[in-house]
Amino acid sequence: MPSRRTLLKGLALAAAASAVPLPAFADAGHVPPLRQMRGMWIASVVNINWPSKPGLSADEQKAEYLAWLDVAVQRKLNSVFVQIRPTADAFWPSPYEPWSQYLTGTQGQDPGYDPLGFAVEETHKRGLAFHAWFNPYRVSMQADPARLHPDHPGRKHPDWIVPFGGKLYYNPGMPEVRKFCQDAMMDAVTRYDIDGLHFDDYFYPTNTTAFDDAEEFAQYGAGFPDLAAWRRNNVDLMVQEMQQRVLAEKPEIAWGISPSGIWRNKGTDPLGSDTNGGQSYDNLHADTRGWVKKGWLDYIAPQLYWYIGQPPADYSKLVPWWSEVASGTKTLLWIGQAAYKAGDPAQAPEWQVPDELSRHLTLNRDHPEIGGDIWYNANDVKVDRLGSVSTAVRDHYQRPALAPVLPRLAGGRAPSRPVVAYARRGHGGVEVRAVATGRDEPFQFAIFRFDRPARQSAFADARNLVAVVPGDRQIRWTDPDGRRGDHYYAVAVDRANRTSRPSNGFRVI
Repeated sequence: MPSRRTLLKGLALAAAASAVPLPAFADAGHVPPLRQMRGMWIASVVNINWPSKPGLSADEQKAEYLAWLDVAVQRKLNSVFVQIRPTADAFWPSPYEPWSQYLTGTQGQDPGYDPLGFAVEETHKRGLAFHAWFNPYRVSMQADPARLHPDHPGRKHPDWIVPFGGKLYYNPGMPEVRKFCQDAMMDAVTRYDIDGLHFDDYFYPTNTTAFDDAEEFAQYGAGFPDLAAWRRNNVDLMVQEMQQRVLAEKPEIAWGISPSGIWRNKGTDPLGSDTNGGQSYDNLHADTRGWVKKGWLDYIAPQLYWYIGQPPADYSKLVPWWSEVASGTKTLLWIGQAAYKAGDPAQAPEWQVPDELSRHLTLNRDHPEIGGDIWYNANDVKVDRLGSVSTAVRDHYQRPALAPVLPRLAGGRAPSRPVVAYARRGHGGVEVRAVATGRDEPFQFAIFRFDRPARQSAFADARNLVAVVPGDRQIRWTDPDGRRGDHYYAVAVDRANRTSRPSNGFRVI
């Protein structure tokens, strides 16, 4: 086995040859982020991830979901994005839309428990954030309205439905449709203890010249120069109004979108990226750059599903472009990573290299606007073809990280300062007991370790953070690397990821 010095020398030569900096673990000067989005998408549409197939028993579905949380913990993630409204249906008892067919195999059939309620509770038990993922307009993956549940809104309002490309969609050009979709999604937001409301990249279907909304354009499109401008405004209204409703009804949750990775190409628009791929502004009528610049989102997570150097859409060109878009705004920037492409034999040779994804995160470090990543999808995070995901985790997630704080919430009331009751040596290391002091139970405790009494500034350095532990009134956590003479402190973390002042220090004797 090569020595660490030989390994680091080899890494340095490889990095120099590829013009990519050293991975975090090999860069002695690198200070890891104290806060970083580390998420993964858990997809339900056509049973991609969870449930793995329709018709599983409630206990089987629960067991599968818990196994996905185990994957998230194993990969050192801090958030999951779970698809709970894949096709105008619901993973909770919704008064607006029927139970999802992906639960039981039959749309409208009660699965025998509340999947969303269960998922949120179990996610929080592990100290993970739960972001509820919605598809705003897609009604069905097939094109026959008669196959929808008899009580489905699309059956009651057939004028709301547009068949296109073998699927059914709600018509975004109808104000009553837009309000209904918002009501259906906000029902989950207001009734459940979720941490975020998340849209994916689907708005109008791609290449929508044949999408039948001419009647609605004639009715509502006065004042717009063309059909495309009117459609973009319809999507803009959905985005802007969703922000207003979140702020009015549940302001402490995150609201964001993971759009396709190209807004417009520079060849089409001088403000666009140096790419030559599908444009969300034109093809999906989604003005993703505009949403950031207008401040309509808490975060944006563009799906940059291309390798470094890919000719039509180069990851290394899109990262600085999106960083510039987010710069100076209050919209956080996270990157959607294509774990599903790494090691897939159908993909290009560049995706057969184990460290391609790790190199993405290394490149991100040069752009401070980027606050983390979300991995698509959960199965690929688990399967880890070529060791590509575990390589990225080894290179970049060695230290724990708190989830980001939304800029608009940063000045809110911080949690109460906890107390470290003791830090004592035991058989497995140093056991630390931390106790909450305020009325609110912390969501998490962040445990810091120092070799001497710590100053306040030292708590901003993630090299001193040794654990993030799911909250309770009190917690016990064992540090296997703890030693006599170490000083331990605890910091309480609330659901908005705000932190308390550090506790008293406790020295191990």
